[in-house]
Amino acid sequence: MSNQNQFITQLKTNLKQFTGDIGRYQHSFYPQLVYTPGIQYLAETAGAYWLIDVIASHLNSSAFQRVVQQDRRILDLHFWNLTVSDDSSGLVTARVDSGEEASIKQRIPFTDFPLKSIDLWVAFDGRSLTLYLPSEH
Repeated sequence: MSNQNQFITQLKTNLKQFTGDIGRYQHSFYPQLVYTPGIQYLAETAGAYWLIDVIASHLNSSAFQRVVQQDRRILDLHFWNLTVSDDSSGLVTARVDSGEEASIKQRIPFTDFPLKSIDLWVAFDGRSLTLYLPSEH
């Protein structure tokens, strides 16, 4: 098995171990967003702080506010996904609920993110928006 395949296998295994924690990290330029130790691990290990930044940038955007006007459920919980194509481009999407059309889409021209896909969730806890792995729900 190649080093890259070993890294991916280990990353997937380690991500499954995050099942909830009260620790939080605050986003530097969007302080209303906090994220869990699982997200911190993903960002640090996979070099994906940029993914947290992409999500944070949308949470304060006019596009997000338009989605809020159409479907207020997005304020409570919404679902993000990064999918990486064979050409190393990526697509980040946000959905109000599974099975629904993506309400936010951003193409990433190039990424070296090691996984083909990752799901991240954002929920409002009464004070902050919390970004977390599905296993941390």
